[in-house]
Amino acid sequence: MKYTTYSRYLPELADTVNLQALLDQLADFLLQSGFAGGAYSHPFWGEFGEEESDRSLDALRQAILQALMDSGQLTPEMLKVLRGESTGDAARDADLERQLGELLDKIVQKLMDEGYLNVTEAPKMPSGQQPLFGPGGMEAAQQVQFNLTEKGIDFLGYRTLKHLLGSIGKSSFGAHDTEHLATGVEVDAVSKPYQYGDTLNLDVNATLTNALQREGLGVPINLEYDDLMVHQAEYRSSSATVLMLDCSHSMILYGEDRFTPAKKVALALTHLIRTQFPGDTLRVVLFHDTAEEIPLAQLARAQVGPYHTNTAEGLKLSRRMLLSQRKDMRQIIMITDGKPSALTLPDGRIYVNSMGLDPQILQATYREVALCRRSGIMINTFMLARDRSLVEFVKKVSAICRGKAYFTNTMTLGQFILMDFMRRKTRRVS
Repeated sequence: MKYTTYSRYLPELADTVNLQALLDQLADFLLQSGFAGGAYSHPFWGEFGEEESDRSLDALRQAILQALMDSGQLTPEMLKVLRGESTGDAARDADLERQLGELLDKIVQKLMDEGYLNVTEAPKMPSGQQPLFGPGGMEAAQQVQFNLTEKGIDFLGYRTLKHLLGSIGKSSFGAHDTEHLATGVEVDAVSKPYQYGDTLNLDVNATLTNALQREGLGVPINLEYDDLMVHQAEYRSSSATVLMLDCSHSMILYGEDRFTPAKKVALALTHLIRTQFPGDTLRVVLFHDTAEEIPLAQLARAQVGPYHTNTAEGLKLSRRMLLSQRKDMRQIIMITDGKPSALTLPDGRIYVNSMGLDPQILQATYREVALCRRSGIMINTFMLARDRSLVEFVKKVSAICRGKAYFTNTMTLGQFILMDFMRRKTRRVS
């Protein structure tokens, strides 16, 4: 006879850490938007660039450690050791340092096991490396680079979306409503005669009434093509969206990172479309000195730079991308914080002028806006600055394309974009 012996389960500190809540705390670190061009100093503008973001495993451990401290998940003795104090027992201090190192290693390993992160090299386990707070630190961890997986990117988009929807009081939503009628499952109007191509959602009562009026009461009832009646529902359309993100140097100037919140919005929109609007498409265009499309999978690692704002080139690329898609609605969501300051000349050279609103650059930008309107493309602009000249520029863009203008900031950017995307209502936020 077999016997099974059960022992009491003693959870470790790593087992009590909520990985999803931890990832939510690490969102800014994982999506940080350093300057792609490296450190740069200008004699008039001062320091406006930073070195490329540290993607090492050691930096990840330090970020996790800070998150655990902020959320109060470390023991008082561990906090004392981190502050450089002593518990009064050297052996106990060394043991606490070892426990902290093992804790961080286990959390990183769990993040990889759950599929949120991957690394370019296999990280060493605690037994094969120096303690985190020992002499020299963990040199091996500084050589290992980590990356967000598709699951990790999608999760950050989900968490951002959840926070944004919670702040605007919305919890459920469906496809985009329009003023047109079509045949569908949900009844919103009186039934109509069936035509070829309609959804065969029969109005049984109206269909039988037509047959009885034609032939009278009798059995069997003969149905003919003209007797068929179908319910009408609101026509639900699909939408093609291009999210234009300004990644010029001003997006991380003046002590504020405006690009990371914009990336969070893009990830939230991606998750929203994938889960609630499967017929819609979302593509991302970065515009700076020029413009290029970036795969959504690479968005988390996108950084600001180069320096200027070529709005016209971004609009031109977005228009071409939207015209290649057969959708009922096409729109551009443009997030920017500065005036157009660059233009691609016919010969391919880049003309730049950062001093004021250049008439040549403005004329080319307004021309692209007008072409978008002729192509049936709506442009909704989200401006992260409030300079008088920028306000006038955005007003002119909105007037040309009959789009909407939102003057917002990094704290409310996501709310306004989601409200606009879901409601399709004209709102002015000033």
